[in-house]
Amino acid sequence: MDSISISKFKATCLARLDTVKRTGRPLLITRRGEPIAEVTPPSPPRASAGWLGSLRSTGRIVGDIVSPATPAKEWDVLGS
Repeated sequence: MDSISISKFKATCLARLDTVKRTGRPLLITRRGEPIAEVTPPSPPRASAGWLGSLRSTGRIVGDIVSPATPAKEWDVLGS
């Protein structure tokens, strides 16, 4: 693990963060020799399964899906 003082880290922050990401080695930031923070590389991204077919087998049919929800005689449009 690399170690750097906070004043040097402050001056070269973006370059140091790029180095941590590129090499995968953590960086220890110190103040007067005492550790105050540790910068670790990000974990690798998880591979997604994709969105096609992701809802397969999650739906249920609980009633008749062909006939209307209410009887035809209760429709206001047909009453005129």
